[in-house]
Amino acid sequence: MSAPAPPHGTTGWEPAWQEALYGPGGFYRASAPGAHFATSAQGIPGGGELLAAAVVALAHRHGCRRVVDVGCGRGELLTQVRRLDPSLHLTGVDVVPRPAGLDVDAWLVSPGGAALPDGLRDLPETLVVAHEWLDVVPCPVVARDGTGVWRSLAVAADGTEHLGPVVRGDDLAWVRRWLDDDGDDLPGRRGEVGLPREAALADLLGRVRSGLVVVVDYGHTADDRPPHGTLTGFRGGREVAPVPDGSCDVTAHVAVDALLASLCTGRTGGPSRLVRQRDLLRELLGDPGPPVPHALARSDPPAYLGGLARRAALTTLTGGALGDFWWLLVPMERQPGDAPPPA
Repeated sequence: MSAPAPPHGTTGWEPAWQEALYGPGGFYRASAPGAHFATSAQGIPGGGELLAAAVVALAHRHGCRRVVDVGCGRGELLTQVRRLDPSLHLTGVDVVPRPAGLDVDAWLVSPGGAALPDGLRDLPETLVVAHEWLDVVPCPVVARDGTGVWRSLAVAADGTEHLGPVVRGDDLAWVRRWLDDDGDDLPGRRGEVGLPREAALADLLGRVRSGLVVVVDYGHTADDRPPHGTLTGFRGGREVAPVPDGSCDVTAHVAVDALLASLCTGRTGGPSRLVRQRDLLRELLGDPGPPVPHALARSDPPAYLGGLARRAALTTLTGGALGDFWWLLVPMERQPGDAPPPA
């Protein structure tokens, strides 16, 4: 069962990934995410405004006076939230200093990955949104060897992978529960161990006194979990090989069913909810609906153009890959001494 030690110059995927994204020369310290890929918050005409409208609607529904955006990039989503509801107290959290001219009330510099800044704690009446945060929280990558045994994967700076030690302990228990396919032990399967993401979410929840924590990400469940994992890279708007040298984003989908199962319900203020983006946005913002009436183009051209743009943006956010995004909503109990929610 022993395997040759990985070659000199390789390391486990989790530390290599952490260094590649958040080290001194890491991708996220040198690059604005918007320069490399589009998200619902930026890069899609009209999409950021609609995503912000959903955030504002959830803040009002749950009596939240504050919005914290974890992994907020350059504050694109917060800029739209400020425009829609100037009364909300806004805090951005990211690995870079506060961008010049960004209109927010506070900014906290994060160490990166699962680590959160010390100043992010004891949050009352707060909606915390972590939009595409957990997919860039590094985690172990594992694969079955030729005998069907799960092993960790080591990686060199050029992306070359090598089999590492046998997976044991908590990681093995997680793999057996969430990656094994009906006990099939055939070689060739691989995946990402979600324990660091679950620990990161638990840490985030522990910093919120009351309100709502919203995790938005692309992910999978046991019903559609890819047998060969989801680790990949992005650079300059293109999907590329995940090379941990700081030149590209390195990301992997979130095992959302495992994430939901990991939640401790003692502090939550009601049942957590796991829902597709298409369903939640239609609930909060309405269905894209029928085409905008052509007659409006003559009677009110600005309204006609605005209606077309909104319908196109909402159709994009609720269709295809973006519509498949998962939203995990975790309400947090109001604590003694918190003010009542606004009327």
